[in-house]
Amino acid sequence: MDRRRMLTLGGLAVGGVAAVSSAVSVSAALKGEDRTAERHAHGDSGGGGTDARTVAAAPLVEPFSVAMPVPPVLRPTYVGSTSDLYQLPVRTGTVEILPGLATPVVGYNGQFVGPTIRARKGRAVALQVTNQLTNPTNVHLHGGFTPAVHDGHPMDFIAPGATRSYAYPNLQHATTLWYHDHSHHAEAEHIYRGLHGFYLIEDDAERALGLPSGQYDIPILLRDALIGADGSLVFDPTNADNRPHILANGKPQPYLRVTGRRYRFRLLNASLHRIFRLRLDRGQLIQIGTDGGLLPAPLAVSEVRLTPGERVEVVVDFAGQPAGTRVVLEDTSGPVIGFDVTGPATDDSRVPDRLIPLPALPAATVTRDIALSFDPSKLAFTVNGKTYDATRVDAQVVNGTTEIWRVTNRDTAFGIHHNFHLHLVQFRLLDRDGVPPAPGEAGWKDTVHVPPGSTVRVQATFSGFTGKYAFHCHFPEHSSLGMMAQFEVVNKTA
Repeated sequence: MDRRRMLTLGGLAVGGVAAVSSAVSVSAALKGEDRTAERHAHGDSGGGGTDARTVAAAPLVEPFSVAMPVPPVLRPTYVGSTSDLYQLPVRTGTVEILPGLATPVVGYNGQFVGPTIRARKGRAVALQVTNQLTNPTNVHLHGGFTPAVHDGHPMDFIAPGATRSYAYPNLQHATTLWYHDHSHHAEAEHIYRGLHGFYLIEDDAERALGLPSGQYDIPILLRDALIGADGSLVFDPTNADNRPHILANGKPQPYLRVTGRRYRFRLLNASLHRIFRLRLDRGQLIQIGTDGGLLPAPLAVSEVRLTPGERVEVVVDFAGQPAGTRVVLEDTSGPVIGFDVTGPATDDSRVPDRLIPLPALPAATVTRDIALSFDPSKLAFTVNGKTYDATRVDAQVVNGTTEIWRVTNRDTAFGIHHNFHLHLVQFRLLDRDGVPPAPGEAGWKDTVHVPPGSTVRVQATFSGFTGKYAFHCHFPEHSSLGMMAQFEVVNKTA
């Protein structure tokens, strides 16, 4: 058994049989077996899937043979004077990911990539979510500045058949967020089966910059999957490296027709495990944003790296590329998207030399040490040597204070990559192993890569909301199996 497979199998022991039984119960449902008691005890993903041992993988599709869709924009069901109401059912559906194959999924509106919510700074959103599955779920607005009761805490479930309203104040500046399931033990499989979508906040300062907008501002959800020859999404948490189908907005290595002008692409890595290293085969990427919003100035970069949960915003200028040219966005594993230039176009967009300035960092009053590690003696993924316990508060933070969190990946012996995600706040990366961040990582972040043996220092100000929030590795197969902890923001006592 190879090292990665051994480690993942070891991690499964952290959650007992709960982590395995979801995939087993889905397989049983497809076979018509009655596993009602098992589903009640451990949760059934509610969507089509199968045990990896029972199905062969579908062959890879010829790159650039399928068009890339753009996720639809969700329209509000009610528009008030200061807020908007959106309704979003969570249900099973059937989609075509690979040509000619029907794939059962679990999705928002039954879609494999949920609809995009476009919100405005200062205009609140009420998101009414109805759980039409047979197991609990919830919704976390990743990167959102939200009250604790609306954060989508890992143990704050929406019961089957129930409806829950989340309130998002949208007090942040313009940024690319995403929403996804965060129900503990089930989040990895739920995300894998399709519970993910974009949430974009816009504001006047961003609009005044003149960046590409409208149909030229395109969110792209990147991820991998193992799709069976029968069309099923094969979820095998013991073999995370065996997910050969690379998907962009739910389609395998697709093409997108573009004209000879600037485009803004909002790239999200929604994989459970894969790290993307993205570059163009011709032309250049102009990075304009990170997880938490726009950078102070645009950057010409040869490559962007995205670990699970991270976002980056880039502008690509196709002007000057002759009609019939294909510009390929590549990963180290191969092509991801082919941009097919159809011809010249007028372009009134621009990328100014200055974007959104970063404020000066306030002085930090507390420094905390966080260690991420796999413990082979306990067969556990841990934070500071402990697996997740929702009844335990691992860090108490005083409302209004600024802290530095020093996060170390101790898995040098096993070579396991992690990253680090803080709920509630956007932080700034101070350094990695004592080296200041590259300009592309110097903006607002909520998720940061922590390679084996590395230490990152991040600084955040915890101000505005009190309550309990999660922090964890955002490789969902790690967090769902223990690598998660909890902090509580409290008001200062006299």
